[in-house]
Amino acid sequence: MVQGSNKKSFGTAPVFFTAISTILGAILFLRFGWAVGTLGFLGVVLIIIIGHMVTIPTALALSEIATNEKVEGGGEYYIISRSLGLNIGATIGILLYIARAISVAFYIIAFTEAFEPLFSSFHEKYNIILPRQIISIPSLLLLSFLMLKKGAGLATRMLYIVVGILFISLTLFFLGQTDFMQTANYNILSGSFRNMNQFFLVFAIVFPAFTGMAAGVGLSGDLKNPGRAIPLGTAMATFSGMIIYLFITWKLHISASPEDLVNNQLIMSKIAIYGPLIIPLGLAASTLSSAIGSAIVSPRIIQALGADQSFPSKVFNRFISQGKGETGEPVNGTIITTIIALVFVALGTIDVVAGIITMFFMVTYGIICLISFLNHFGADPSYRPSFRSKWYISLAGFIISVLLMFKISSLYSIIAFSSIIMIYLFINNYHKDRGGIEAIFQAAIFQISRNIQVYLQKSKKIGNERKWRPAVVCVSEDSFIRDDAFKLLNWFSYRYGFGTYIHLIEGYYSTATYKEANVLLEKLVEKSGKENSHVYIDTIISPSYTSAIAQIIQLPGISGMENNMILFEFNKEDPRKLDRIIDNYSLVKAGNFDICVLGSSRKKINFKEGIHVWINIYDHDNMNLMILLSYIILDHSDWKKGVIKIFNICEEEEYEATRETLVNLIQTGRLPISTKNIEVIKKDEHKNIRDIINNKSGNAGLTIVGFRGEQLKHKKAELFRGFNSVGNILFVNARNKKEIT
Repeated sequence: MVQGSNKKSFGTAPVFFTAISTILGAILFLRFGWAVGTLGFLGVVLIIIIGHMVTIPTALALSEIATNEKVEGGGEYYIISRSLGLNIGATIGILLYIARAISVAFYIIAFTEAFEPLFSSFHEKYNIILPRQIISIPSLLLLSFLMLKKGAGLATRMLYIVVGILFISLTLFFLGQTDFMQTANYNILSGSFRNMNQFFLVFAIVFPAFTGMAAGVGLSGDLKNPGRAIPLGTAMATFSGMIIYLFITWKLHISASPEDLVNNQLIMSKIAIYGPLIIPLGLAASTLSSAIGSAIVSPRIIQALGADQSFPSKVFNRFISQGKGETGEPVNGTIITTIIALVFVALGTIDVVAGIITMFFMVTYGIICLISFLNHFGADPSYRPSFRSKWYISLAGFIISVLLMFKISSLYSIIAFSSIIMIYLFINNYHKDRGGIEAIFQAAIFQISRNIQVYLQKSKKIGNERKWRPAVVCVSEDSFIRDDAFKLLNWFSYRYGFGTYIHLIEGYYSTATYKEANVLLEKLVEKSGKENSHVYIDTIISPSYTSAIAQIIQLPGISGMENNMILFEFNKEDPRKLDRIIDNYSLVKAGNFDICVLGSSRKKINFKEGIHVWINIYDHDNMNLMILLSYIILDHSDWKKGVIKIFNICEEEEYEATRETLVNLIQTGRLPISTKNIEVIKKDEHKNIRDIINNKSGNAGLTIVGFRGEQLKHKKAELFRGFNSVGNILFVNARNKKEIT
């Protein structure tokens, strides 16, 4: 049956009773007395407070998210998957399902403890130690049979009876008197804290007592109005449970000695009126109800996972998503849950299973709080819940969850997070077409980026030349013909700079060119992703190259700082487009930009030969920029085996002074250039400078040469020609001097 088509008949009451009966469950009757005896009254109060510092933010976050959109079957899984995307939702949903399935086993094991008098009697009379499984396994099978035959309707009706028994047993417990109460001189501070070195051990065992607050959320697919029932029922159960636990802690503290509390797991039966009868009955009722609650919820989670095609097998997805009857009862999901629970019933003990459950729920609750926080922070207009928590409450819930996990067990925490990562990677690889983890942070990243850029603009610190870094923008219409400019931009952007690559579509803006631009942008982004690029990519539609340049130099920088350099590119073998670069030189210079012109070659880049920089020590503006750019490029992993070589051509009488100046510049600038890679060449009247460059840098990975505006004015395109023997060559024109300090 398709999710969302089921007959919905439940209101708020089943949500509240499912949650409160799970909260007031096994841990209350079997381990709370031990916890008070071990840590003292205030020690357990601290556990209750810290535990609810996780559960209350989670309850508020669940309530908030549930009122933002229509909630279908699957409870917490549905909320997470629709908020974070199906892939991360399925990852958390699988862990959540396992936790709920194990919870069924946990409560059945605890239910068996209600028969302690029977086990003790057999041991005393017949000297036979009966295994707990003679009660737990038949009980689990009987519960599963009832769920399969009668479904959630029967379980929900049973909850009212269970809650009634719980109310009676707790009332008789609070009315009970003991000799210890009459003789002990107790107060709030007496024995307040004990054995605090065991605090997180006790916390791990006790925390499942508070996890029942989300049990009612699992009924989401059966609720008439989940947007109202989930917030109201969950909040009522959470706060009611916290208050009841505080009173129970006080009652235990004043009613028995620490020794009795530690050594007698059914100490409540010694305190309550008709305790030997009512407390085992209350334990049986509470654990059975908790088992019923988990048995209702867990099959519905895996049913929703199957409906969303979360598993790699289509047959398995179809099998677990099938429902029975008008309400779509998850029969197959119940069978699988029973098998998992049987394994843990056969092998587990209360304390071990409690610790496992704690870690699973901590992960889930932390993620739910994180969702709420990111929705607040991201300020998505579509996020309009009728009930709102506070962002700082959700953030606190997430942080506390993670901290508690590592306090309880760093090893188990690492295993838990590693499991999430491995499951996510598997699902994301199988469902590449569905929303991935990037959807979680997208809106938040937008907000962070906006605020940072506004701050940088207001701070007026962007133009500090002593802390210069390149913010380069490149425009090209040959993106799919050659990619040398894109590679250079990526080298600039790898660590120290910022790069924006814009593909030009010459023409007028229209529906056709708009669609073309989107298609080409998608292709470029896909290509960039495969190459692990650090460049921001965009497209521009403009009637001419000049108008495109005029628009681009006015664009704001993506990094928060203004673009300060433009990169032109031409094909050395077909330099016809050089003229339009030259024609736009003055336009770009008016914007106070550094200008780079890349002559692309078909020669393979020889990274081992490194970068050759040809400088003039009297041209400080270009010289410093060229050296800085070579240093920035060399940091990229493509150039890890390359070096920077500095060349300078000077008069014979200036040889020593020139070399000394260059060595001093390299050493004071702390640049990774060996002095043996500095070569000063004496000028020869019989040799052309271009011939020297062609000869010396023929094998270089990249050659960098400076040029000045006056040269361009007189020589025009001829300035960039004649370097046929070298590979890629970068011509650099600096707007001002860059300090190398």
